[in-house]
Amino acid sequence: MEKILISACLVGDKVRYDGQNNRSPLIEQLLEKYELVPFCPEVEGGLSIPRLPNEIKGEKVYNKKGVDVTHAFINGAEKALNLCSYLNIRIAILKEKSPSCGTHQIYDGSFTSRLINGEGITTKKLKEKGISVYSEDEIPLLLQK
Repeated sequence: MEKILISACLVGDKVRYDGQNNRSPLIEQLLEKYELVPFCPEVEGGLSIPRLPNEIKGEKVYNKKGVDVTHAFINGAEKALNLCSYLNIRIAILKEKSPSCGTHQIYDGSFTSRLINGEGITTKKLKEKGISVYSEDEIPLLLQK
């Protein structure tokens, strides 16, 4: 069974910045076709649960108090890539809008809930190495394969 890296919040782990999850209603269907490997790059990169919201501004990631936390995001992205390499994972499903996992949209860095086109730090790193990255909204595409 093919392995897929998936944002841990999407399988129900309470790893979001606010200690909640974003469990997808399609997890059971995914488990029928794929072996899911849950991973939270923000937590694995060293950030706590809960934590302040974080957004990308330019080439850096800042928390809501203006502290540069880019190092934690880069660390988490590198760990995600290492895991994919070790387990020969070629597909990832990541949480849209996240500064780590956003696949098509991220928040603009102003902490005003304004979305812009862009990718999270982990998404960029995985795509650079040829890993296909989908958002949770694209899970039906994977279920059709």
